[in-house]
Amino acid sequence: MSGMAGAPDPHRAPVWIRRLEERRKRLAPPELVVEGKLTRMVGLTLEAVGCHAPIGANCMVVNADGSHIEAEVVGFASDRLYLMPTASMAGVVPNARVIPTNRVHQAPAGDALLGRVLDGRGRPLDGHGALHAEASIPLNGHPINPMARAPIREPLDVGVRAINALLSVGRGQRMGLFAGSGVGKSVLLGMMTRFTNADVVVVGLIGERGREVKEFIENILGPEGLRRAVVVAAPADDTPVMRLHGAALATSIAEYFRDRGRNVLLLMDSLTRYAQAQREIALAVGEPPATKGYPPSVFARLPQLVERAGNGPPGGGSITAFYTVLTEGDDLQDPIADAARAILDGHVVLSRRLAEAGHFPAIDIEASISRVMTEITDVEQQRLARRFKQIYSTYQQNRDLISIGAYSKGSDRAIDEAIAMQPRLREFLAQEMHQGVDTASSLEQLRALFQE
Repeated sequence: MSGMAGAPDPHRAPVWIRRLEERRKRLAPPELVVEGKLTRMVGLTLEAVGCHAPIGANCMVVNADGSHIEAEVVGFASDRLYLMPTASMAGVVPNARVIPTNRVHQAPAGDALLGRVLDGRGRPLDGHGALHAEASIPLNGHPINPMARAPIREPLDVGVRAINALLSVGRGQRMGLFAGSGVGKSVLLGMMTRFTNADVVVVGLIGERGREVKEFIENILGPEGLRRAVVVAAPADDTPVMRLHGAALATSIAEYFRDRGRNVLLLMDSLTRYAQAQREIALAVGEPPATKGYPPSVFARLPQLVERAGNGPPGGGSITAFYTVLTEGDDLQDPIADAARAILDGHVVLSRRLAEAGHFPAIDIEASISRVMTEITDVEQQRLARRFKQIYSTYQQNRDLISIGAYSKGSDRAIDEAIAMQPRLREFLAQEMHQGVDTASSLEQLRALFQE
């Protein structure tokens, strides 16, 4: 180890530091174990000199009094490392020791995770004791050859009538839930968690309000839903690194179960908060902003995360993923919403107008689409779904004229039909949050709408 002036006697250092230094001496080349020191702190970014570590590696920042924090290497320039802490930086002092650990974060995996609530590091938050994970897996996962993926051919029952009948989801599909704040995204996710036909459910609560974590688990997920679920919570007050880790951890756990032949439902709330965490890190290390303040690395990170979901090889498991996308100011042309639409296999748009009218789920059928529906449904269902959308759209296009009484009955046969059927269409789209409707019942009720 280096002989830095003013460094504490290693024989009086805490036990964990002595053990870490002994382990590093045994396992790592001498040129990689040289410790450094902090020279600068700007915002959440720490700059260290005198040590070397790869991107993504962990470092321990040790103060003279033995207190320490964990940080991750997020960039470098010349001989300087840029570190981002994974917890509060309270107590960090100038020239604090920086000890590279030559390790990266690993994700716990195994059936022992079912029914548990974890933080972004994979540590239990629920107070139910230590985890006894069967394995540790990398957070970054492993890419799948696109030619080795099984095609999407099997529909998935999500328990929501409007989606089952009009926006059919296939097993292994990646869908987005697009909405502004407060229009029912989390409640709709909870419905799908309880009613979807899946072996394992993995929920990632990324960057949301801390109070919503317990509310989602107790009120929306419920004991039955939690029994076959793994919840990863990295709320808004976590550091940007931990929010990124939370999303990666949830995806890694889903990959583990998929690779063992399970059908997994992955729900992530939200993809926007994940992008914002990457923006914070990228701007802090000096990456220039591009589109509305988002650096280019944000748009590179999104497909890297999303592409990890989907089907595995033929005959194996699958990850069907739903990602919520927060459309700030209800702007569907927001940069993150626009990028997400391009990389996902479909999107469900939630309407504030419907939500404010007490309509749940507030799905805007006109603006929503499932890109694999034609591959997983029969011709009859496709015909009925198109007819439903045509009639619904006709009414919406003439809604203002109808509302003020400017339309005269008999002027247009299509509008007359839309007016007559509108109450039945709205009733079909509405559903109680604690009531599941399976695919067979959804299709039967869709047929009944058009029976003469």
